[in-house]
Parts: sequence; structure tokens; C-alpha cells
Amino acid sequence: MRILLAPLALLAALPAAAQEAPDPARLKASVEKLAGFGTRHTLSDTESETRGIGAARRWAATELARLGDACGCIEVANIAGTFSGPRAPNGVEVVDVLGFQHGRDPKRVVIVMGHIDSRVTDVMNATADAPGANDNASGSALVLEAARILSKENLDATIVYALLSGEEQGLWGGKLLADTAKAMNWNVVAVLNNDIVGNTIGQDGGRVADRVRVFSEGIRVSESIEQQKERRMTGGEDDGPSRALAKAIDGIAGTIPGGLDVFLDRRPDRFQRGGDHLPFLELGYPAVRFTVAVENWDAQHQDLRTEGGKSYGDTPDRMDFDYLAKVTAINIATIRRLAKAPPAPAKVTIGGALGTDTNVKWDAVPGAAGYRIRWRRADAQDWTASRDVTGTDAVLKGVIVDDYFVGVSALAADGSESLVTFGGR
Repeated sequence: MRILLAPLALLAALPAAAQEAPDPARLKASVEKLAGFGTRHTLSDTESETRGIGAARRWAATELARLGDACGCIEVANIAGTFSGPRAPNGVEVVDVLGFQHGRDPKRVVIVMGHIDSRVTDVMNATADAPGANDNASGSALVLEAARILSKENLDATIVYALLSGEEQGLWGGKLLADTAKAMNWNVVAVLNNDIVGNTIGQDGGRVADRVRVFSEGIRVSESIEQQKERRMTGGEDDGPSRALAKAIDGIAGTIPGGLDVFLDRRPDRFQRGGDHLPFLELGYPAVRFTVAVENWDAQHQDLRTEGGKSYGDTPDRMDFDYLAKVTAINIATIRRLAKAPPAPAKVTIGGALGTDTNVKWDAVPGAAGYRIRWRRADAQDWTASRDVTGTDAVLKGVIVDDYFVGVSALAADGSESLVTFGGR
């Protein structure tokens, strides 16, 4: 695989700015612009200025560069790799468009991403019109809107705004970026994959506009059999890094007035389907997928047509941009918190067998102003109690280790909290 990557240089800190809400009109304009390229199939034209995946990627790079010029804080780069498979038997160069908003810690990274490519009924048809409004101009527009808003803020972690290609051909853009993260030795705090995030009318015609699904794995696919056995013995099946990220997103969403409920879908992705976050999970990174509450398959992977009075095709008129703005707001709030917080503790251990108290110890986190110990009864899914401390060990009096789960997060001086690291042996 060939990888081209601009260097990650640490830029000067930015002044703080007032928080801003996502703009449905801007999101709509981005979706319509992307749909206007006709097709964004990964195997489509790369030379035309008006049609095909090449034109769409150049437009997206220009938008990120424009935002970078305004703030002096975003560096735009492409990474590229050649892939082949059943959906590209002759091989294809997959290009991911990336915007780096450099924080004070250049190696600690939060990734927000969506795939920019589209398709119709025949996945090999690279010439037919494939507007791909919801799948996935919606996720691409979300990434650009997040960059517009967060570029006005001063954050500790580096944010990577990623527009991926090759998803429909084999999750290749996700693999390219995940492999790049590993090669560059990034400390990836979180990966937020946004794929099909802009409609509220489902296949049955019913409208669901009050929630968004967030998919996450429990036991890590990257763990060895022995590590999985250990997680099973400690009861941590519902508290791996990806699941901890999903739970954090749920809590963050609950603080947004007039926002959406997060439906925690406790599987890595939709049943027998996948997305670009899966290559990150394979490498052990915390990653989740945002997807609408209800899907309309007449508007996914369809040739544009009308049959029997029914319209097929993924066009902008089927979307709900107020809803997309709410999904965008959850992403932005999550990025903001995790990019301001220290990293999560690398390891948390608990003890107290044959006793009535639980002993907790954890690795110190550089830059942490304090720590939050969280615990819950073993029959509960969400943390119910907490204590803030400044050291790296504590005793939970009256908390019997047999009956409780314990985790620890790191805190910034302003209270921003990392993900929770589950306590084991």
C-alpha cells in the first residue's frame, strides 16, 4: 500500500470562541453540492471538474482549506492507497481527504469521519447518477460543519476531519486511515463514524426524529483469546473502549437542550452490515457508528427511477436537515469534551476479595488534574456513583468487589472527562 501524508506540525493555540449550533441550511447546501457531482462512485471519473469522485474530493479539500485559512488552524492533506478486490478487480486508487486541526498534543487524536463515495443498485456501475444524499453526503456534510464550528475553538487533542473513499467497495478508506493512524503512532482517543445520518422517514413511511442509533462493540475484536477470557471473568463485556465511548456519547447527548436521544445499539454495526469504523476496531481503537433511527432502503443503493408509482433513489429531498443538525451537535459536543480532556487511564486494577471494601488503583495520566472513580452494581448498565480524587488509588468503603463494577476516568482542570477505563485484575 502506498501512503502519502503531510506532516503533523503543531500550530499555535487559538483563542477561545463562543459555542455555535450547527446550521441546517449549511448542511443542506453541502449535501446538495455533493449530490450535484452526479456520481461519487470510487471508480468514477477523477479528472472532471464537475462530475465524479475526483471533483467531489477536490471540492471537499477546498472547503477544509478555506476553513483552515480562516482560522490558521487546519492543515489539509490527502492519503492514498491502491486496493483491489471483487468490487474493483483491476485495482483502484483510494484517496481520503483529511483536515488536521492541531491541538497542543499532536499525537492524541480524535477522528470524525464519513465516506464521500456513493453507488447505485449495481455496485460496479461507476457512470450512472448516484447522488448519495443520505448515504453518505449527510456524513460528509456533518464532518465539514463540525470543522467549521470547532475550528473556532482551542482544544488540547488534534482533531482529524476525514472524508473517506472506497467504503462501498470494501471499507477501504477506513482501512487506509486506520493503518495510517497505526503507522504514525497516533493515540486515537475516539473515532466517530457518521454514515446515513440525515433521514427521519423509514421504509414503512413512519417518522422517527427523536433519536439516533450509536453502534459499538463490547468485547474488543482486537483482543486475544486470553484477553477476552479475562474480560469475561471480570464482567467487562459491556465496558470495552468502544462501548465506553458510546456510553459517553449517550451522556453528552443528554446535556444538549432539544437534542436527540442516543439509542445504544450493542453490536458493532447493523445486522450483517458494516462501515468504515470496523477497520479501527480491528486495530484496537475506540470507534462507533452513528446512523439514523430508521432506514429507508428505497433510498439506499438504488438506481434513480419510478416504478409502480414508487420513487427510488437517494436524493436530498428525502432528508431532514434539522435532524442532521442535531446529530452534528452530538458529534461536536463529544469531540469538544474528549479533545479537552486528558487521555483515559491506561490500566485500572481492583481488589478486595473476601472483604467488604473495593481497592482501586490506576496508572497516572500526564496532564490530568484529577480522576473520577465510577462504580455501579453488577446488575446495572450505567455508572450510578462517583468520587473525584487527585491520587492514583482509593478505597471504596462498603462497596463489595463481588457485586460492583468499577472504572476510572481522567479529568482536566475545567472538568472535561476522558472515557472510563474499566477496572480488572
